[in-house]
Amino acid sequence: MNRPYIFCHMQVSLDGKIIGKYMDIPESKGSGDFFYDVAFGKNAHYKHQGWLSGRTTTDDNFTHYKKPELNEQAPAVPEGDFVAEPTGNKYYISIDTSGKLGWTQNTLQYGDTTAEVLEVLTEKVSNAYKAFLREKNISYVIAGKESLDMELLLQKLKDVFHMNLVMLGGGGVLNWSFIQAGLCDEVSVVIAPAADASATSPSLFDTKENLTDDIPVSFTLKNVETKEDSTVWLTYSVNNAETK
Repeated sequence: MNRPYIFCHMQVSLDGKIIGKYMDIPESKGSGDFFYDVAFGKNAHYKHQGWLSGRTTTDDNFTHYKKPELNEQAPAVPEGDFVAEPTGNKYYISIDTSGKLGWTQNTLQYGDTTAEVLEVLTEKVSNAYKAFLREKNISYVIAGKESLDMELLLQKLKDVFHMNLVMLGGGGVLNWSFIQAGLCDEVSVVIAPAADASATSPSLFDTKENLTDDIPVSFTLKNVETKEDSTVWLTYSVNNAETK
């Protein structure tokens, strides 16, 4: 399959949670900064062209559950994908299979990184939502009829947007979906020296009914780094990854 190399890069607590109160204490700051530097810093280890997240992660961090302002009488848009004029920045690739995210502009800011928004839709998304994205000059691709076709998405990221390296950035359901499908090549985990034992926070990997199962996948350790502040960085290859 012709696709980018996919690495999953996440910061977690000692008990494997990807968000939570543990992130708010001073002891987690160093690991948070290190997590950013590995994939987004000036001398980043991973020089990717875009990072991929699910709708909930996007709403939590960027669109904040704002509703899109839709024109239900918008003229019919052309079939297929829409590629806006590229800005030269990284892409933030957002899975939005039903067309719900309320973007206000076509770029976002994450730390020192400016990213161009790329929406991933399915065929069930309304004409009004696609017109909304076009009006905002936000690129989108259609990948699947009712649900996400991951292989088609990765093929389009490679062929249409010329991406060779893509970061998988949560949430846990999306991470596990790609791993279970054999479409994630590497896992990078930055472990903060903190935990809060929340029973409701999402984990690094999570299953979802009718989407993924708890079928085990194994990993091979590639590297371990420890930091003075007790942060640990682990990298693994995914043993079921398909050949790109």
